[in-house]
Amino acid sequence: MHVPIERNAQLTATPSQPAQESEDEPPDPSPCPAGAPALACSKPAGRVVPFPAHRAGIISPAVKSFRKRHFQNVPSKLWNDWQWQTSHRIRTLSQLETMISLSEEERGAFTRSERSLPLGITPYYMSLISPDDPHQPIRRSVIPTVHETVHSAGEADDPLGEDAQSPVPGLVHRYPDRVLLLVTDFCSTYCRYCTRSRVVGHGAIHPSRNRLEQAFAYIAQTPAVRDVLISGGDPLMIGEEKLSWILSRLRQIPHVEIVRIGTKVPAVLPQRITPRLVRMLRQFHPLWMSLHFTHPDECTPEAYRACAMLADAGIPLGSQTVLLKGINDNVETMRRLLHHLLKMRVRPYYLYQCDPISGSAHFRAPIEKGLEIIRGLRGFTSGYAVPTYVVDAPGGGGKIPLMPDYVVGRENDALVLRNYENGVYRYPESCDISAS
Repeated sequence: MHVPIERNAQLTATPSQPAQESEDEPPDPSPCPAGAPALACSKPAGRVVPFPAHRAGIISPAVKSFRKRHFQNVPSKLWNDWQWQTSHRIRTLSQLETMISLSEEERGAFTRSERSLPLGITPYYMSLISPDDPHQPIRRSVIPTVHETVHSAGEADDPLGEDAQSPVPGLVHRYPDRVLLLVTDFCSTYCRYCTRSRVVGHGAIHPSRNRLEQAFAYIAQTPAVRDVLISGGDPLMIGEEKLSWILSRLRQIPHVEIVRIGTKVPAVLPQRITPRLVRMLRQFHPLWMSLHFTHPDECTPEAYRACAMLADAGIPLGSQTVLLKGINDNVETMRRLLHHLLKMRVRPYYLYQCDPISGSAHFRAPIEKGLEIIRGLRGFTSGYAVPTYVVDAPGGGGKIPLMPDYVVGRENDALVLRNYENGVYRYPESCDISAS
């Protein structure tokens, strides 16, 4: 089966043919940016993988079975090539019909013009999807249904008000000391609850030099900005040369201390995490990475291996999980996911309340469900495994943390607290010793 690459999938061009541009392509960066320590450009040392199941060559049973059914003649070298995976994404109803039994709700999504977010699923991620169960969590997260066409009260195409906080194209400046840089609108696999479904997958945001130079100029002229989050789309779908150029340009701005990359690649396209990519990324420390894992079914040997490569390169990894109704909105599923993440050396960072994008009501669990999950985690598992539950305030108000109410009240000079087992404890408040 061959699937032609859509227009904006040019972003996956080979290193000798950088994506999107030719005459407007920035010059190739030097192997080691000026001022970088020699160690940062050296070849990574051999690594120790703690779990034999996650060594190179070990693949998920689901992947093995899927390949035998649908890609039997595709050699492992191609299957493990991220560009082959990207160019052979499942993108049409006819392709889906050869791989899974579609429900009426899924089939109906393809007959309605209101569905704006395109379909795109890598063969690897498709291999993790149940062919028979339309209620399987990760199947629901990437295959459209008619529910996407139902707009509910309070929903909006740009619920976080990003467009209103964008001083230059593709740059969002919401918080005083950090900015969000959108470098592309392309993802290898599209999540149906995507906050940026208004632009993602439509070819609206390209990593062109001219646009990015405007963003760099704004950052350089705004000394308060010390932290840049590179997102999209998925930044890791850009070739190494262009991504290296972006990171180099940011590192040339003296007041930029931290650079972060937001990506779902380790979950949906772990083949993208290659030694070449990792060698390039480790030149630009301090570099952090925010990953997006949603369900324990995504934590395969391939995903473990991808995260191990990134962690071994000294890149701190955090996961931003979205709370999704019927997908991960119970304590047991969330606990299993978070425990996997810790074993993958990924720190659970945020648990997001699903943003009220247009057509998202079927994904949004009640706030109380999120608080229930936090109550079921705090004290019952490692503190490192408990993320911060947040609502990204509609209209651009930023992230607001939510916590179960552990403060019962005050009694004389004591604060009355409730612990994870519902035990009540009194903490003595400081007395005013100056009076004595």
